[in-house]
Amino acid sequence: MNILKTFLEMISYRENLDREGFILQETKDEKIAGPDSDGKAADKEISDKPRAKKRNFIKPRRPSEINYGDPAEKTDSAKTDSASSSLAENREVINRLYGLPDNKDIITRDFFLGMNSAYKGMAVFIDGLTDKAVQDLLFQALMLFAVPPDADRGKLAKLVMKALLPGNQVKVISSFKDILAAVNMGDTVLFFDGCAGAVVVETKGWEHRGVERPVTEQSIQGPQEAFNETLRANTALLRKIIKNENLTTEFSVVGQRSQTMIAVMYLRDLANPDLVKEVKRRINSIKTDSILDSGVLEQFIEEHPYNLHPTALATERPDRVASKILEGRVAIIVDGSPNVLTVPTTMYEQLQTGEEMYIHWQYGTFVRWLRAVAFLLSFLLPGLYLAVVLYHQEMIPTELILAIAGNREKVPFPSIVEVLLMELSFELIREAGLRIPGVMGATIGIVGALILGQAAVQANIVSPILVILVSVTGLASFAIPYHSLAFSLRIYRFVYIALGSTLGIFGISMGLIAHVNLTANLKSFGVPYLAPTGPRTADWTDIVTVAPAFFHERRPDYINPLDMTRQPQVSRGWIKDGGKKND
Repeated sequence: MNILKTFLEMISYRENLDREGFILQETKDEKIAGPDSDGKAADKEISDKPRAKKRNFIKPRRPSEINYGDPAEKTDSAKTDSASSSLAENREVINRLYGLPDNKDIITRDFFLGMNSAYKGMAVFIDGLTDKAVQDLLFQALMLFAVPPDADRGKLAKLVMKALLPGNQVKVISSFKDILAAVNMGDTVLFFDGCAGAVVVETKGWEHRGVERPVTEQSIQGPQEAFNETLRANTALLRKIIKNENLTTEFSVVGQRSQTMIAVMYLRDLANPDLVKEVKRRINSIKTDSILDSGVLEQFIEEHPYNLHPTALATERPDRVASKILEGRVAIIVDGSPNVLTVPTTMYEQLQTGEEMYIHWQYGTFVRWLRAVAFLLSFLLPGLYLAVVLYHQEMIPTELILAIAGNREKVPFPSIVEVLLMELSFELIREAGLRIPGVMGATIGIVGALILGQAAVQANIVSPILVILVSVTGLASFAIPYHSLAFSLRIYRFVYIALGSTLGIFGISMGLIAHVNLTANLKSFGVPYLAPTGPRTADWTDIVTVAPAFFHERRPDYINPLDMTRQPQVSRGWIKDGGKKND
Protein backbone atom coordinates (compact mmCIF):
# COMPACT_ATOMS: atom_id res chain seq x y z
CA MET A 1 0.00 0.00 0.00
CA ASN A 2 2.86 2.33 0.84
CA ILE A 3 4.46 1.57 -2.52
CA LEU A 4 1.22 2.53 -4.33
CA LYS A 5 0.93 5.74 -2.28
CA THR A 6 4.51 6.68 -3.06
CA PHE A 7 3.96 6.00 -6.76
CA LEU A 8 0.84 8.18 -6.82
CA GLU A 9 2.73 11.00 -5.12
CA MET A 10 5.48 10.74 -7.73
CA ILE A 11 3.15 11.04 -10.71
CA SER A 12 0.80 13.60 -9.13
CA TYR A 13 1.25 17.32 -9.63
CA ARG A 14 2.08 19.30 -6.53
CA GLU A 15 2.67 23.03 -6.37
CA ASN A 16 6.20 23.87 -5.31
CA LEU A 17 5.82 26.61 -2.70
CA ASP A 18 9.56 27.14 -2.38
CA ARG A 19 10.92 29.72 -4.80
CA GLU A 20 14.21 27.76 -4.93
CA GLY A 21 16.31 30.89 -4.97
CA PHE A 22 14.21 32.80 -7.52
CA ILE A 23 13.00 36.14 -6.26
CA LEU A 24 9.72 37.02 -7.94
CA GLN A 25 8.29 40.41 -7.15
CA GLU A 26 4.57 40.59 -6.63
CA THR A 27 2.63 42.47 -9.26
CA LYS A 28 0.03 45.09 -8.44
CA ASP A 29 -2.76 42.62 -9.19
CA GLU A 30 -1.27 40.06 -6.79
CA LYS A 31 -0.87 42.62 -4.02
CA ILE A 32 -4.50 43.65 -4.41
CA ALA A 33 -5.70 40.03 -4.46
CA GLY A 34 -3.69 38.85 -1.47
CA PRO A 35 -3.01 35.21 -0.58
CA ASP A 36 -5.86 32.90 -1.52
CA SER A 37 -7.29 30.09 0.52
CA ASP A 38 -5.24 27.47 -1.29
CA GLY A 39 -2.06 29.28 -0.46
CA LYS A 40 -3.03 29.55 3.21
CA ALA A 41 -3.87 25.87 3.38
CA ALA A 42 -0.60 24.98 1.78
CA ASP A 43 1.32 27.15 4.21
CA LYS A 44 -0.49 25.50 7.09
CA GLU A 45 0.45 22.04 5.88
CA ILE A 46 4.13 22.80 5.77
CA SER A 47 4.24 25.06 8.85
CA ASP A 48 6.14 22.43 10.78
CA LYS A 49 8.92 22.37 8.19
CA PRO A 50 11.95 24.67 8.52
CA ARG A 51 11.89 27.67 6.24
CA ALA A 52 14.76 29.78 5.01
CA LYS A 53 12.65 32.93 4.99
CA LYS A 54 9.05 34.04 5.21
CA ARG A 55 7.21 34.32 1.95
CA ASN A 56 3.70 34.88 0.64
CA PHE A 57 2.86 32.50 -2.17
CA ILE A 58 0.39 34.16 -4.49
CA LYS A 59 -1.55 31.90 -6.80
CA PRO A 60 -2.13 33.53 -10.23
CA ARG A 61 -5.65 34.81 -10.58
CA ARG A 62 -8.03 33.71 -13.25
CA PRO A 63 -8.52 36.08 -16.18
CA SER A 64 -12.04 36.86 -15.00
CA GLU A 65 -10.61 38.22 -11.74
CA ILE A 66 -8.21 40.62 -13.38
CA ASN A 67 -9.33 44.18 -13.96
CA TYR A 68 -8.39 45.14 -17.51
CA GLY A 69 -9.02 48.82 -17.14
CA ASP A 70 -7.57 51.81 -18.87
CA PRO A 71 -3.91 51.14 -19.74
CA ALA A 72 -3.05 54.45 -18.10
CA GLU A 73 -4.30 53.07 -14.79
CA LYS A 74 -2.13 49.96 -15.07
CA THR A 75 1.20 51.72 -15.52
CA ASP A 76 3.20 54.57 -14.09
CA SER A 77 1.10 57.48 -12.94
CA ALA A 78 3.39 59.76 -14.94
CA LYS A 79 1.46 58.78 -18.05
CA THR A 80 -1.54 60.77 -16.87
CA ASP A 81 0.54 63.84 -16.03
CA SER A 82 1.02 66.76 -18.34
CA ALA A 83 4.32 67.77 -19.86
CA SER A 84 6.36 70.17 -17.79
CA SER A 85 7.83 73.46 -18.93
CA SER A 86 11.22 72.16 -17.79
CA LEU A 87 13.07 70.19 -20.44
CA ALA A 88 15.04 68.32 -17.77
CA GLU A 89 11.85 67.12 -16.05
CA ASN A 90 10.36 65.95 -19.35
CA ARG A 91 13.56 64.09 -20.11
CA GLU A 92 13.41 62.39 -16.72
CA VAL A 93 9.83 61.27 -17.27
CA ILE A 94 10.61 59.93 -20.75
CA ASN A 95 13.64 58.05 -19.42
CA ARG A 96 11.55 56.51 -16.65
CA LEU A 97 8.63 55.51 -18.86
CA TYR A 98 10.75 53.97 -21.62
CA GLY A 99 13.43 52.52 -19.36
CA LEU A 100 16.28 54.53 -20.82
CA PRO A 101 19.19 54.08 -21.32
CA ASP A 102 18.58 50.28 -21.36
CA ASN A 103 15.94 50.60 -24.10
CA LYS A 104 18.20 50.99 -27.11
CA ASP A 105 15.76 51.72 -29.96
CA ILE A 106 14.20 54.73 -28.20
CA ILE A 107 16.11 57.77 -29.44
CA THR A 108 16.25 61.12 -27.63
CA ARG A 109 17.88 63.82 -29.77
CA ASP A 110 18.93 67.18 -28.34
CA PHE A 111 19.06 70.20 -30.63
CA PHE A 112 19.09 73.98 -30.68
CA LEU A 113 16.31 75.83 -32.46
CA GLY A 114 17.84 77.83 -35.31
CA MET A 115 21.40 77.18 -34.00
CA ASN A 116 20.57 79.42 -31.02
CA SER A 117 21.72 77.79 -27.79
CA ALA A 118 19.13 79.81 -25.88
CA TYR A 119 16.35 77.72 -27.39
CA LYS A 120 16.93 74.12 -26.34
CA GLY A 121 14.85 71.26 -27.63
CA MET A 122 14.60 67.47 -27.47
CA ALA A 123 13.17 65.05 -30.02
CA VAL A 124 11.88 61.61 -29.04
CA PHE A 125 11.23 58.85 -31.59
CA ILE A 126 11.66 55.11 -32.15
CA ASP A 127 14.37 54.00 -34.54
CA GLY A 128 12.88 51.82 -37.27
CA LEU A 129 9.36 53.26 -37.11
CA THR A 130 10.16 56.66 -38.62
CA ASP A 131 10.95 57.75 -42.15
CA LYS A 132 14.56 58.92 -42.06
CA ALA A 133 14.13 61.19 -45.08
CA VAL A 134 11.17 62.99 -43.51
CA GLN A 135 13.02 63.21 -40.22
CA ASP A 136 16.10 64.74 -41.83
CA LEU A 137 13.91 67.41 -43.42
CA LEU A 138 12.30 68.00 -40.02
CA PHE A 139 15.61 68.60 -38.24
CA GLN A 140 16.87 70.65 -41.15
CA ALA A 141 13.87 72.95 -40.85
CA LEU A 142 14.32 73.28 -37.09
CA MET A 143 18.10 73.63 -36.85
CA LEU A 144 19.23 75.32 -40.06
CA PHE A 145 16.40 77.36 -41.51
CA ALA A 146 14.39 78.21 -38.41
CA VAL A 147 14.54 81.70 -36.97
CA PRO A 148 13.82 81.61 -33.22
CA PRO A 149 10.72 83.72 -32.62
CA ASP A 150 10.91 86.59 -30.20
CA ALA A 151 7.88 85.58 -28.17
CA ASP A 152 6.76 84.01 -24.92
CA ARG A 153 8.51 80.68 -24.26
CA GLY A 154 5.19 79.17 -23.15
CA LYS A 155 3.79 79.61 -26.67
CA LEU A 156 6.89 78.28 -28.42
CA ALA A 157 5.31 74.92 -29.36
CA LYS A 158 2.37 76.53 -31.14
CA LEU A 159 4.62 79.01 -32.93
CA VAL A 160 6.90 76.19 -34.12
CA MET A 161 3.89 74.23 -35.35
CA LYS A 162 2.40 77.17 -37.27
CA ALA A 163 5.51 78.90 -38.62
CA LEU A 164 8.52 76.59 -38.70
CA LEU A 165 7.46 73.05 -39.54
CA PRO A 166 6.66 72.03 -43.13
CA GLY A 167 4.87 68.80 -42.18
CA ASN A 168 1.17 68.32 -42.79
CA GLN A 169 0.09 66.36 -39.73
CA VAL A 170 1.39 68.42 -36.83
CA LYS A 171 -0.31 69.07 -33.51
CA VAL A 172 0.46 70.19 -29.96
CA ILE A 173 -0.34 67.88 -27.05
CA SER A 174 0.42 68.03 -23.35
CA SER A 175 -0.54 64.65 -21.81
CA PHE A 176 2.19 62.03 -21.55
CA LYS A 177 -0.40 59.40 -22.39
CA ASP A 178 -0.91 61.02 -25.80
CA ILE A 179 2.82 61.58 -26.17
CA LEU A 180 3.62 57.90 -25.62
CA ALA A 181 0.86 56.84 -28.00
CA ALA A 182 2.29 59.12 -30.71
CA VAL A 183 5.87 57.90 -30.25
CA ASN A 184 4.78 54.26 -30.25
CA MET A 185 2.95 54.81 -33.55
CA GLY A 186 6.08 56.13 -35.27
CA ASP A 187 5.65 59.88 -34.80
CA THR A 188 8.34 62.27 -33.56
CA VAL A 189 7.64 64.33 -30.43
CA LEU A 190 9.44 67.65 -29.86
CA PHE A 191 9.93 69.20 -26.40
CA PHE A 192 11.14 72.76 -25.91
CA ASP A 193 12.65 74.23 -22.78
CA GLY A 194 10.24 76.67 -21.17
CA CYS A 195 7.17 75.30 -22.99
CA ALA A 196 4.70 72.93 -21.33
CA GLY A 197 3.38 71.55 -24.62
CA ALA A 198 4.92 69.02 -26.99
CA VAL A 199 4.80 69.11 -30.79
CA VAL A 200 3.89 65.84 -32.52
CA VAL A 201 5.05 65.47 -36.13
CA GLU A 202 3.83 62.63 -38.34
CA THR A 203 7.00 60.75 -39.43
CA LYS A 204 5.74 57.17 -39.78
CA GLY A 205 7.88 55.15 -42.14
CA TRP A 206 8.29 51.56 -40.93
CA GLU A 207 9.11 48.75 -43.30
CA HIS A 208 6.08 47.09 -44.86
CA ARG A 209 5.04 44.82 -47.68
CA GLY A 210 3.86 46.53 -50.83
CA VAL A 211 0.53 46.09 -52.57
CA GLU A 212 0.65 42.68 -54.22
CA ARG A 213 -1.67 40.24 -55.96
CA PRO A 214 -4.20 38.31 -53.86
CA VAL A 215 -2.89 34.98 -52.62
CA THR A 216 -5.98 33.14 -51.37
CA GLU A 217 -8.63 34.90 -53.49
CA GLN A 218 -7.18 34.94 -56.96
CA SER A 219 -9.38 35.94 -59.88
CA ILE A 220 -8.99 35.89 -63.64
CA GLN A 221 -10.99 39.03 -64.33
CA GLY A 222 -11.12 42.01 -62.05
CA PRO A 223 -8.68 44.06 -59.93
CA GLN A 224 -5.46 42.35 -58.93
CA GLU A 225 -4.68 44.27 -55.74
CA ALA A 226 -4.64 42.88 -52.21
CA PHE A 227 -4.48 44.36 -48.74
CA ASN A 228 -1.20 44.33 -46.82
CA GLU A 229 -0.28 44.66 -43.15
CA THR A 230 -0.25 48.49 -43.07
CA LEU A 231 -3.42 50.13 -41.84
CA ARG A 232 -3.03 53.39 -43.75
CA ALA A 233 -2.27 51.55 -47.00
CA ASN A 234 -5.45 49.48 -46.60
CA THR A 235 -7.64 52.51 -45.94
CA ALA A 236 -6.06 54.24 -48.93
CA LEU A 237 -6.86 51.26 -51.18
CA LEU A 238 -10.51 51.55 -50.20
CA ARG A 239 -10.58 55.32 -50.69
CA LYS A 240 -9.02 54.86 -54.10
CA ILE A 241 -12.07 52.80 -55.09
CA ILE A 242 -14.76 54.77 -53.23
CA LYS A 243 -14.04 58.41 -53.99
CA ASN A 244 -16.80 59.79 -51.80
CA GLU A 245 -16.72 62.38 -49.06
CA ASN A 246 -19.19 60.33 -47.00
CA LEU A 247 -16.71 57.48 -46.62
CA THR A 248 -15.84 57.70 -42.93
CA THR A 249 -12.89 56.16 -41.10
CA GLU A 250 -12.98 55.97 -37.30
CA PHE A 251 -10.06 54.66 -35.25
CA SER A 252 -9.97 52.76 -31.99
CA VAL A 253 -7.08 51.37 -29.97
CA VAL A 254 -7.55 47.85 -28.57
CA GLY A 255 -5.06 45.88 -26.52
CA GLN A 256 -3.64 47.02 -23.24
CA ARG A 257 -0.08 46.17 -24.22
CA SER A 258 -0.14 45.82 -28.00
CA GLN A 259 -2.10 49.08 -28.51
CA THR A 260 -3.41 47.83 -31.85
CA MET A 261 -5.05 50.40 -34.07
CA ILE A 262 -8.41 49.33 -35.53
CA ALA A 263 -10.24 51.26 -38.24
CA VAL A 264 -13.98 51.13 -38.87
CA MET A 265 -15.00 52.31 -42.35
CA TYR A 266 -18.52 52.97 -43.63
CA LEU A 267 -20.55 55.40 -45.69
CA ARG A 268 -22.31 57.94 -43.49
CA ASP A 269 -25.21 58.43 -45.85
CA LEU A 270 -25.73 54.71 -46.44
CA ALA A 271 -24.80 52.52 -43.45
CA ASN A 272 -27.43 52.02 -40.76
CA PRO A 273 -26.42 54.13 -37.72
CA ASP A 274 -27.52 51.35 -35.35
CA LEU A 275 -25.19 48.92 -37.12
CA VAL A 276 -22.25 51.33 -36.92
CA LYS A 277 -22.97 52.00 -33.26
CA GLU A 278 -23.10 48.28 -32.45
CA VAL A 279 -19.82 47.59 -34.26
CA LYS A 280 -18.03 50.36 -32.38
CA ARG A 281 -19.60 49.29 -29.07
CA ARG A 282 -18.32 45.74 -29.39
CA ILE A 283 -14.83 46.82 -30.43
CA ASN A 284 -14.48 49.45 -27.70
CA SER A 285 -15.69 47.03 -25.02
CA ILE A 286 -12.84 44.56 -25.64
CA LYS A 287 -10.35 44.37 -22.79
CA THR A 288 -7.34 42.21 -23.51
CA ASP A 289 -3.58 42.41 -23.75
CA SER A 290 -3.27 42.19 -27.50
CA ILE A 291 -5.11 41.93 -30.82
CA LEU A 292 -2.62 40.64 -33.37
CA ASP A 293 -4.87 39.79 -36.31
CA SER A 294 -8.38 40.28 -37.63
CA GLY A 295 -9.08 36.62 -36.84
CA VAL A 296 -8.51 37.32 -33.14
CA LEU A 297 -10.79 40.36 -33.28
CA GLU A 298 -13.47 38.29 -35.03
CA GLN A 299 -13.57 35.91 -32.08
CA PHE A 300 -14.10 38.82 -29.69
CA ILE A 301 -16.99 40.44 -31.57
CA GLU A 302 -18.94 37.50 -33.02
CA GLU A 303 -22.30 36.69 -31.44
CA HIS A 304 -22.04 32.89 -31.61
CA PRO A 305 -18.43 31.94 -30.79
CA TYR A 306 -19.27 28.25 -30.25
CA ASN A 307 -20.89 27.70 -33.63
CA LEU A 308 -18.70 26.44 -36.46
CA HIS A 309 -20.09 28.81 -39.08
CA PRO A 310 -18.25 32.15 -39.37
CA THR A 311 -20.41 35.23 -38.79
CA ALA A 312 -17.95 37.77 -40.20
CA LEU A 313 -16.48 37.81 -43.69
CA ALA A 314 -12.68 38.16 -43.97
CA THR A 315 -11.22 39.04 -47.35
CA GLU A 316 -7.95 40.32 -48.77
CA ARG A 317 -9.52 41.99 -51.83
CA PRO A 318 -10.15 45.76 -51.64
CA ASP A 319 -12.72 45.63 -54.46
CA ARG A 320 -14.80 43.13 -52.52
CA VAL A 321 -14.70 45.20 -49.33
CA ALA A 322 -15.63 48.31 -51.33
CA SER A 323 -18.65 46.52 -52.79
CA LYS A 324 -19.78 45.56 -49.28
CA ILE A 325 -19.41 49.13 -48.04
CA LEU A 326 -21.45 50.33 -51.02
CA GLU A 327 -24.20 47.92 -49.95
CA GLY A 328 -24.35 49.49 -46.47
CA ARG A 329 -22.06 47.14 -44.57
CA VAL A 330 -19.23 48.10 -42.23
CA ALA A 331 -15.56 47.23 -42.80
CA ILE A 332 -13.19 46.56 -39.88
CA ILE A 333 -9.45 46.90 -40.55
CA VAL A 334 -6.87 45.71 -38.02
CA ASP A 335 -3.38 47.14 -38.17
CA GLY A 336 -0.93 44.36 -39.00
CA SER A 337 -3.50 42.09 -40.67
CA PRO A 338 -3.87 41.66 -44.46
CA ASN A 339 -7.49 40.52 -44.08
CA VAL A 340 -10.36 42.96 -43.61
CA LEU A 341 -13.60 42.00 -41.88
CA THR A 342 -17.00 43.04 -43.22
CA VAL A 343 -20.18 42.77 -41.15
CA PRO A 344 -22.91 41.71 -41.24
CA THR A 345 -22.49 38.65 -43.44
CA THR A 346 -24.62 35.74 -44.62
CA MET A 347 -23.85 32.20 -45.76
CA TYR A 348 -24.78 33.01 -49.36
CA GLU A 349 -22.34 35.90 -49.34
CA GLN A 350 -19.56 33.56 -48.19
CA LEU A 351 -20.23 31.31 -51.19
CA GLN A 352 -19.60 34.21 -53.57
CA THR A 353 -16.33 35.72 -54.73
CA GLY A 354 -17.41 38.94 -56.44
CA GLU A 355 -15.76 37.85 -59.66
CA GLU A 356 -19.15 36.64 -60.92
CA MET A 357 -20.16 40.29 -61.33
CA TYR A 358 -17.19 41.00 -63.61
CA ILE A 359 -18.18 38.42 -66.21
CA HIS A 360 -21.39 37.76 -68.15
CA TRP A 361 -24.29 36.89 -65.90
CA GLN A 362 -24.74 33.50 -67.59
CA TYR A 363 -21.17 32.53 -66.73
CA GLY A 364 -21.56 33.78 -63.19
CA THR A 365 -24.79 31.85 -62.69
CA PHE A 366 -23.16 28.63 -63.90
CA VAL A 367 -20.22 29.10 -61.52
CA ARG A 368 -22.49 29.77 -58.54
CA TRP A 369 -24.68 26.73 -59.20
CA LEU A 370 -21.55 24.62 -59.56
CA ARG A 371 -20.33 26.04 -56.26
CA ALA A 372 -23.68 25.24 -54.61
CA VAL A 373 -23.34 21.60 -55.68
CA ALA A 374 -19.77 21.57 -54.33
CA PHE A 375 -21.09 23.00 -51.05
CA LEU A 376 -23.43 20.02 -50.57
CA LEU A 377 -20.92 17.40 -51.70
CA SER A 378 -18.19 18.73 -49.42
CA PHE A 379 -19.91 17.52 -46.23
CA LEU A 380 -22.62 15.06 -47.35
CA LEU A 381 -21.00 12.70 -49.86
CA PRO A 382 -19.01 10.36 -47.53
CA GLY A 383 -21.90 10.10 -45.09
CA LEU A 384 -24.38 9.33 -47.85
CA TYR A 385 -22.04 6.67 -49.24
CA LEU A 386 -21.90 4.89 -45.88
CA ALA A 387 -25.65 5.19 -45.35
CA VAL A 388 -26.46 3.68 -48.74
CA VAL A 389 -23.83 0.94 -48.65
CA LEU A 390 -24.57 -0.17 -45.09
CA TYR A 391 -28.35 0.26 -44.83
CA HIS A 392 -29.98 1.11 -48.15
CA GLN A 393 -28.44 -1.10 -50.82
CA GLU A 394 -31.75 -1.15 -52.69
CA MET A 395 -31.16 2.49 -53.65
CA ILE A 396 -28.13 1.52 -55.78
CA PRO A 397 -28.49 -0.09 -59.22
CA THR A 398 -27.66 -3.80 -59.23
CA GLU A 399 -24.63 -3.46 -61.50
CA LEU A 400 -23.16 -0.72 -59.33
CA ILE A 401 -23.71 -2.54 -56.03
CA LEU A 402 -22.09 -5.64 -57.50
CA ALA A 403 -19.12 -3.55 -58.64
CA ILE A 404 -18.78 -2.02 -55.17
CA ALA A 405 -19.04 -5.42 -53.50
CA GLY A 406 -16.44 -6.88 -55.86
CA ASN A 407 -13.98 -4.09 -55.20
CA ARG A 408 -14.44 -4.42 -51.43
CA GLU A 409 -14.09 -8.18 -51.43
CA LYS A 410 -10.40 -8.12 -50.48
CA VAL A 411 -10.60 -5.08 -48.17
CA PRO A 412 -10.16 -6.29 -44.55
CA PHE A 413 -11.71 -3.24 -42.87
CA PRO A 414 -15.36 -2.23 -42.39
CA SER A 415 -16.66 0.61 -44.54
CA ILE A 416 -16.57 3.15 -41.69
CA VAL A 417 -12.90 2.39 -40.96
CA GLU A 418 -12.14 2.61 -44.66
CA VAL A 419 -13.78 6.03 -44.98
CA LEU A 420 -12.17 7.45 -41.84
CA LEU A 421 -8.76 6.20 -42.92
CA MET A 422 -9.01 7.90 -46.29
CA GLU A 423 -10.50 11.11 -44.91
CA LEU A 424 -7.83 11.49 -42.24
CA SER A 425 -5.11 10.74 -44.80
CA PHE A 426 -6.51 13.40 -47.13
CA GLU A 427 -6.62 15.94 -44.29
CA LEU A 428 -3.00 15.16 -43.41
CA ILE A 429 -1.92 15.62 -47.01
CA ARG A 430 -3.79 18.92 -47.22
CA GLU A 431 -2.25 20.22 -44.00
CA ALA A 432 1.24 19.08 -44.96
CA GLY A 433 0.93 20.75 -48.36
CA LEU A 434 0.07 24.04 -46.67
CA ARG A 435 2.96 23.93 -44.19
CA ILE A 436 5.70 22.97 -46.63
CA PRO A 437 7.15 26.24 -48.00
CA GLY A 438 7.34 27.21 -51.64
CA VAL A 439 6.16 25.38 -54.72
CA MET A 440 7.10 22.06 -53.14
CA GLY A 441 3.97 22.13 -50.99
CA ALA A 442 1.53 21.95 -53.91
CA THR A 443 3.66 19.31 -55.61
CA ILE A 444 3.76 17.10 -52.53
CA GLY A 445 0.01 17.53 -52.04
CA ILE A 446 -0.86 16.32 -55.53
CA VAL A 447 1.83 13.63 -55.89
CA GLY A 448 1.33 12.42 -52.33
CA ALA A 449 -2.41 12.00 -52.83
CA LEU A 450 -1.94 10.08 -56.10
CA ILE A 451 0.77 7.80 -54.74
CA LEU A 452 -1.01 7.21 -51.45
CA GLY A 453 -4.32 6.41 -53.14
CA GLN A 454 -2.79 4.07 -55.68
CA ALA A 455 -0.70 2.29 -53.04
CA ALA A 456 -3.72 1.91 -50.74
CA VAL A 457 -5.79 0.34 -53.54
CA GLN A 458 -3.00 -2.03 -54.57
CA ALA A 459 -2.49 -3.08 -50.96
CA ASN A 460 -6.24 -3.84 -50.67
CA ILE A 461 -6.58 -1.41 -47.78
CA VAL A 462 -9.31 0.67 -49.47
CA SER A 463 -11.54 0.19 -52.48
CA PRO A 464 -11.08 2.25 -55.68
CA ILE A 465 -14.58 3.76 -55.51
CA LEU A 466 -13.84 5.17 -52.06
CA VAL A 467 -10.70 6.85 -53.37
CA ILE A 468 -12.87 8.48 -56.05
CA LEU A 469 -15.45 9.62 -53.46
CA VAL A 470 -12.85 11.10 -51.13
CA SER A 471 -11.14 12.87 -54.03
CA VAL A 472 -14.43 14.37 -55.24
CA THR A 473 -15.22 15.46 -51.68
CA GLY A 474 -11.82 17.12 -51.35
CA LEU A 475 -12.19 18.93 -54.66
CA ALA A 476 -15.65 20.11 -53.63
CA SER A 477 -14.26 21.57 -50.40
CA PHE A 478 -11.56 23.37 -52.39
CA ALA A 479 -14.30 25.01 -54.46
CA ILE A 480 -15.68 26.83 -51.39
CA PRO A 481 -14.21 30.35 -51.73
CA TYR A 482 -14.25 31.34 -48.04
CA HIS A 483 -11.63 29.45 -46.02
CA SER A 484 -13.49 29.59 -42.67
CA LEU A 485 -16.70 28.25 -44.20
CA ALA A 486 -14.78 25.46 -45.96
CA PHE A 487 -13.11 24.56 -42.67
CA SER A 488 -16.46 24.31 -40.88
CA LEU A 489 -17.78 22.01 -43.61
CA ARG A 490 -14.72 19.77 -43.22
CA ILE A 491 -15.60 19.30 -39.56
CA TYR A 492 -19.30 18.74 -40.28
CA ARG A 493 -18.26 16.04 -42.77
CA PHE A 494 -17.12 13.80 -39.92
CA VAL A 495 -20.39 14.40 -38.08
CA TYR A 496 -22.37 13.20 -41.10
CA ILE A 497 -20.03 10.23 -41.49
CA ALA A 498 -20.91 9.18 -37.94
CA LEU A 499 -24.65 9.71 -38.55
CA GLY A 500 -24.64 7.86 -41.86
CA SER A 501 -22.72 4.88 -40.50
CA THR A 502 -24.99 4.46 -37.45
CA LEU A 503 -28.48 5.54 -38.54
CA GLY A 504 -28.36 5.54 -42.32
CA ILE A 505 -30.47 7.99 -44.31
CA PHE A 506 -32.54 8.64 -41.19
CA GLY A 507 -29.43 9.89 -39.39
CA ILE A 508 -28.44 12.06 -42.36
CA SER A 509 -31.95 13.55 -42.41
CA MET A 510 -31.94 14.25 -38.67
CA GLY A 511 -28.49 15.80 -38.99
CA LEU A 512 -29.63 18.07 -41.81
CA ILE A 513 -32.69 19.20 -39.84
CA ALA A 514 -30.58 20.00 -36.79
CA HIS A 515 -27.92 21.65 -38.95
CA VAL A 516 -30.43 23.90 -40.71
CA ASN A 517 -32.10 24.85 -37.41
CA LEU A 518 -28.79 25.76 -35.79
CA THR A 519 -27.70 27.74 -38.83
CA ALA A 520 -31.04 29.53 -39.13
CA ASN A 521 -30.72 30.71 -35.52
CA LEU A 522 -27.37 32.35 -36.20
CA LYS A 523 -27.16 36.10 -36.54
CA SER A 524 -24.41 38.38 -37.69
CA PHE A 525 -24.83 41.75 -35.99
CA GLY A 526 -28.58 41.24 -35.92
CA VAL A 527 -28.89 39.92 -39.49
CA PRO A 528 -30.07 36.28 -39.91
CA TYR A 529 -27.28 34.08 -41.24
CA LEU A 530 -29.49 32.52 -43.93
CA ALA A 531 -31.02 35.77 -45.15
CA PRO A 532 -32.63 36.49 -47.56
CA THR A 533 -34.08 32.94 -47.69
CA GLY A 534 -34.42 32.23 -44.00
CA PRO A 535 -36.32 34.29 -43.07
CA ARG A 536 -37.63 35.32 -46.44
CA THR A 537 -37.07 38.99 -47.19
CA ALA A 538 -37.77 41.14 -50.21
CA ASP A 539 -36.75 39.70 -53.56
CA TRP A 540 -33.09 40.24 -54.34
CA THR A 541 -31.43 38.91 -57.44
CA ASP A 542 -27.92 38.24 -56.09
CA ILE A 543 -28.33 34.98 -54.14
CA VAL A 544 -27.40 31.88 -56.12
CA THR A 545 -28.17 33.12 -59.60
CA VAL A 546 -26.57 36.21 -61.09
CA ALA A 547 -28.73 38.78 -62.84
CA PRO A 548 -27.36 41.27 -65.35
CA ALA A 549 -25.69 44.30 -63.79
CA PHE A 550 -28.51 46.61 -64.87
CA PHE A 551 -31.02 44.51 -62.88
CA HIS A 552 -29.37 45.23 -59.52
CA GLU A 553 -31.62 48.15 -58.71
CA ARG A 554 -31.92 47.77 -54.94
CA ARG A 555 -29.56 46.98 -52.10
CA PRO A 556 -30.09 44.04 -49.74
CA ASP A 557 -33.01 45.00 -47.54
CA TYR A 558 -31.96 42.80 -44.58
CA ILE A 559 -29.06 45.20 -43.92
CA ASN A 560 -31.53 48.11 -43.62
CA PRO A 561 -29.37 50.73 -45.37
CA LEU A 562 -30.41 54.35 -45.35
CA ASP A 563 -30.77 54.32 -49.14
CA MET A 564 -32.27 51.21 -50.71
CA THR A 565 -31.96 52.40 -54.31
CA ARG A 566 -28.74 51.44 -56.01
CA GLN A 567 -29.68 52.57 -59.50
CA PRO A 568 -32.87 53.66 -61.29
CA GLN A 569 -35.21 51.16 -62.89
CA VAL A 570 -33.87 52.12 -66.31
CA SER A 571 -30.14 52.42 -65.68
CA ARG A 572 -29.09 52.14 -69.33
CA GLY A 573 -29.71 55.65 -70.51
CA TRP A 574 -29.32 54.77 -74.18
CA ILE A 575 -32.50 52.68 -73.97
CA LYS A 576 -35.83 54.48 -73.95
CA ASP A 577 -39.46 53.41 -74.17
CA GLY A 578 -38.96 49.67 -74.04
CA GLY A 579 -35.77 49.46 -76.03
CA LYS A 580 -36.49 51.96 -78.82
CA LYS A 581 -33.61 54.05 -80.01
CA ASN A 582 -33.42 57.70 -79.02
CA ASP A 583 -34.38 60.17 -81.67
